[in-house]
Amino acid sequence: MSSPHRWGVSFTALGFVLAAALVAALPVLAQTSFTIEDIGGQVGLGTADLKDTVINIIRWVLGILALVAVSFIIIGGFMWMTAAGNDERIDKAKKTISAAVIGIVIVILAWALVIFVAGTTANVTQ
Repeated sequence: MSSPHRWGVSFTALGFVLAAALVAALPVLAQTSFTIEDIGGQVGLGTADLKDTVINIIRWVLGILALVAVSFIIIGGFMWMTAAGNDERIDKAKKTISAAVIGIVIVILAWALVIFVAGTTANVTQ
């Protein structure tokens, strides 16, 4: 059995390694200038009109939410597989999976709503 002090030393060492890597990367980061235009161009928000920009932002947000929901399905499946017949843990895993599936349905419905609103308001302001 490991002592709690051993883990403390490991996390401290990891912290020192990460700090050293950041200090080593500072000269490289200092030579690079990041502007909001550069970042916007990389994620597809460059010179697009407002409607396209809003749709791109919503697409990114809904994509991240879908990724989170799929991750929770995987976590729920792992919880179920490691439940070892414990009914409480199986019920918790089922609830996690069902909540994640509901989340995916909400994301899909939100994306359908965005497509509908964008389609109906396409020629409203010209």
